[in-house]
Amino acid sequence: MSNLPIIIVTEGSDPAPLAWLRERAKVIEAGPGSPEFDAALPEAAALVVRTYTRVNPELLARCPRLKVVARGGVGLENIDVPACRARGVEVVFTPDANTLAVGDFVIGYALQLLRPWAFFKERVYDPKEFKRIRDTQRGSQLNELTIGILGMGRVGRRVGRIAANGFGMRVIYNDLVDVRDRLDFSAESVGKDTLFSTADIVSLHVDMKAGNENLVGAPLLSLMKPTAILINTSRGEVLDDDALADAIRHKRIAGAAIDVFDPEPPKAGYPLLGLDNVLLTPHMAARTRTAIENMSWVVRDVIEVLAGRQPRYPAPR
Repeated sequence: MSNLPIIIVTEGSDPAPLAWLRERAKVIEAGPGSPEFDAALPEAAALVVRTYTRVNPELLARCPRLKVVARGGVGLENIDVPACRARGVEVVFTPDANTLAVGDFVIGYALQLLRPWAFFKERVYDPKEFKRIRDTQRGSQLNELTIGILGMGRVGRRVGRIAANGFGMRVIYNDLVDVRDRLDFSAESVGKDTLFSTADIVSLHVDMKAGNENLVGAPLLSLMKPTAILINTSRGEVLDDDALADAIRHKRIAGAAIDVFDPEPPKAGYPLLGLDNVLLTPHMAARTRTAIENMSWVVRDVIEVLAGRQPRYPAPR
């Protein structure tokens, strides 16, 4: 047992992958800054992280035996990949793990914003109120709308596929690369200005490349229709929340749904609190049982690297 590699799991794991890993390594579950984490770093062969553990040069300098960093998830913004590679440390991740979960969540967001549900639970509406709600509340049919997808990666394509093939929506998108050969549904590539001015639903699916901070701010938001909504399940940093709150307060756009924040969790004075037709959720888009297990199985690639084999999902070079 003493010859087993030491692997630190910093933000938990689904039980089955964790049990599988324990059969092959000495696993230490400890978060950054804890005594257990600090004590294990000098001997650690691998780090398994999620969203909030920062793997930077300072941390890497404390891990002389480190061979691999594994991100149970899609984005790699919390990992300095070049710094890892400079030290001979492989980086692996799970790019397909939560694509379906997040795509479904986006469509669910849109339906909640665009259809007045008028739920009742503790009491029935009296006849007059029942009739008033039924006679006055009106929603939009998705097949009549255009969805604009900013960032046509895996999740963006999932959203586009559901929108086009499932609901008959018109899909437009903007991406830095030509993704036409990856699309199995009808979609039109447009400029950012056209996307924001045309779409009834704008869904953000961009990562935190350099320059993407506050990418969606007042200039782009000002182009949106007053009936349009905005959805962000990508990264909190890409959206100017103050500008969005101002647009909603002044009814320049109809609503928004936000699942990611900067910082996370948001502070008490978060500008979108208390606004009508705004949905706020605590980074839940990927939290299905299947997606969490899929992300936790990043440990398979950890063992592949430690065994000297090629991982299935290395970070892009």
